[in-house]
Amino acid sequence: MRARGQASAAEHPIVSGFYPDPTICRVDEDYYLAHSSFEYFPGAPIFHSRDLLSWKQIGNILDRREQLARGDGRPSGGVYGSTLRHHDGRFYFVTTNVGDHMDQIIVTAEDPTGPWSDPVFVPRAVGIDPDLAWDEDGTCYLTWKGPFSGAWGVWQGRLDVTTGEFDGEPYRVWQGSGMAHPEAPHLYRIGDYWYLTLAEGGTERGHSVTVARADRPDGPYEPCPHNPLLSHRSTADPVQNTGHADLVRTGTGEWAAVYLAVRPRGSTPFFHVLGRETFLAGVDWVDGWPVLNERRYEFTPDTTAFADDFTDPELDHRWVAPFSEPANIAAVRSGGGLDLRDPRDGSPGLLCTRVKDFRWEAEAVFEGSGRFEIRVDDRHRYGLVLENGTVRAEAQVGDVRAEFDSVAVPSGAAVVLRIAAVEFEARTGTGLGPDDLVLSAGGTVLARLDGRYLSTEVATGYTGRVLGVGAAGQSSRVIRFAYTPEPRH
Repeated sequence: MRARGQASAAEHPIVSGFYPDPTICRVDEDYYLAHSSFEYFPGAPIFHSRDLLSWKQIGNILDRREQLARGDGRPSGGVYGSTLRHHDGRFYFVTTNVGDHMDQIIVTAEDPTGPWSDPVFVPRAVGIDPDLAWDEDGTCYLTWKGPFSGAWGVWQGRLDVTTGEFDGEPYRVWQGSGMAHPEAPHLYRIGDYWYLTLAEGGTERGHSVTVARADRPDGPYEPCPHNPLLSHRSTADPVQNTGHADLVRTGTGEWAAVYLAVRPRGSTPFFHVLGRETFLAGVDWVDGWPVLNERRYEFTPDTTAFADDFTDPELDHRWVAPFSEPANIAAVRSGGGLDLRDPRDGSPGLLCTRVKDFRWEAEAVFEGSGRFEIRVDDRHRYGLVLENGTVRAEAQVGDVRAEFDSVAVPSGAAVVLRIAAVEFEARTGTGLGPDDLVLSAGGTVLARLDGRYLSTEVATGYTGRVLGVGAAGQSSRVIRFAYTPEPRH
């Protein structure tokens, strides 16, 4: 019988919210986990754990513009699938900046908290989802999904990681089991074989994990007779879109896998709002093939609640900015709080943090003026604007913009703006959504809006909901931010 407060790692993510495309490595007793971050900067959040279940963010790998160009401003552009590895006393992180010609970039560090190096570019490896692996003689193999000589597929080449140049021509390797969109390769030397895992079926409901093995890293590869290793397609499991797995050997010699999945809610087609999250499974080996055991791990999830009065001169690692930099948007004030400003760089001008729960309340306390919103992207957002002694609620869904109620607030006083995700309120002639989003100021509800329009199924893309604060004219200040999940029962 499961203890009160415990959850299965098959049902509850080990890292909740928009932290997709997990990649993991172990050094002695320490595990490190990194993720895609798309248009948000700093990019590639990295976490640490000693037990695979309780994770703490220790930084962002890509935290300087010398490492990560700003991109082309598209939602779900930027940092895609990646691989984190430790080799010969050094950490390596390889990823794709989709807004920068889809080149692969490699950064390295002695300490996973940084500093991470300036990037080495691999200009001939155009595509996404790169992986690094080394053989016994030190040869490095880059494996990725992408076009080479105009042909899409899974490619590999022998790489000089110091120059980004290949030794010889890249070549195609295993192209998967036949499902759509083979991608996210990870290559491992385990025992007598090289194993190559892929994600197949697309990152939607058909997402799957498959594997093949070979005597050499370049193949030929023998597919696992029991593929896919993992898929929840065509099931009623509350966790869906399972795929993009990365394997790790534990300190006790066992094996585990991290993978992404979503938790859709509401009625058909079902709506996921938190983005693609990170889950954990055990791995057994049967007749030389990995078998995923989703039910191996149970744990007590860490609390997601936090409050920030911005007294530390450095922002917490949770704060990121879409298409800009936190330093362009916010400056810590002496004595606490943030001065907010319009960055005037064409970005949304928001300092954001990821939403991690289905039911929650967040409040931002402002002085002067300011914006507070819940968003998936620029065209799918609900928010509150404090300006000229009035707070108004507004929304944008696609090209449609609307304003709702407003309320006057006392001049010169701190104003509390709240956004909460609550149970969906049935509307005549509609199906059930994942939630309603309630926007209020000073205790007055200004709007209660359907949460379906801030879901991936409506907005599309690869991210999830974030909460953001920003300037609204001059003298915009936020003096406190708090996020509280609904207590678990």
